[in-house]
Amino acid sequence: MRATKFEFEQRFWVIGTIFALGFFLYNVDKTNAALWLLHLIAPSVDPNSDHGNNLARLIFGFGALLVFLAAAFRTWATAYLRTEIVHDQAQHSEGLVADGPYRHLRNPLYFANLPMAAGMGLLASRAGWIFMVLAMWLFMYRLIFREEDGLLRTQGESYRAYLKAVPRFWPSLAPRVPSGGGVPRWGQAFAGESLIWLFGAAELVFAITLNSKLMWIVFGASFVAYFLAVYLIKKRAAAEKS
Repeated sequence: MRATKFEFEQRFWVIGTIFALGFFLYNVDKTNAALWLLHLIAPSVDPNSDHGNNLARLIFGFGALLVFLAAAFRTWATAYLRTEIVHDQAQHSEGLVADGPYRHLRNPLYFANLPMAAGMGLLASRAGWIFMVLAMWLFMYRLIFREEDGLLRTQGESYRAYLKAVPRFWPSLAPRVPSGGGVPRWGQAFAGESLIWLFGAAELVFAITLNSKLMWIVFGASFVAYFLAVYLIKKRAAAEKS
C-alpha cells in the first residue's frame, strides 16, 4: 500500500499526472463538473442564461476558495518544514517537526492536496473531478505510509508517541502536542507554495471572466514562478550550509 521510492521521488510529477488524466477525461465525459453541480442545485436554471452564468461563477469561485485554503495550509506547514525539504526529491526522516499545523495533524501538506484537487477538479468533467479527488486521496495515503515507515525506523519511540497523539490525516481543532519552539519562515514558504496560490488565482480569474484563455495564461505563469522560486530557495539554502 505504501508508495515506492520512485513514486516518492517523483511525487510532483505523479500529482501532475493525476491532474492531467483528470482533465483528459473530458474526452470521455463532456459535462463540466461545475455545470453538473449547477444542474443538481438549480435544475430549472438555464446554464447559458445570465443567471446560470452567475451561478457558475459562484461555483468556480468556491473551487478557487478551496485551492486558496489548500495553499494557505501548505504555506503554514512549509513555514516550519522549509521549502528545500518540502520540494526535495529525497525522503527526510532525520527529524520530527511538531510545530504549527503539525500539532494538529501529522501530514498537513498531503491533507492540503485534497481540497486543491476538489477545487481544481471543478474545471474538469464530472468523471475528471471524481478521478482527481479519489486518485489524490489514494496517492496521499501511499506517500504517508512510506514516510511513517521511515520515521518509525529513525525516530523510534518519540515518533510512536507522536503517532498516538496527533491524527494522521484529518486535523483536530485543538493542538495535540506542545509546541517544539520552531520559528516559522514565511517568506520562503509563500515563495515555495507560489504554484498553488497561482493555481487558485487562475481559477478565480476564470470564475470572474469565464475566459479560459486568461486562465491558462495564469496557469502557465504559475509554473514559471514556482520553478524559479524553488531553484532560488534551494540555491540559497545550499549556500547557507557551505
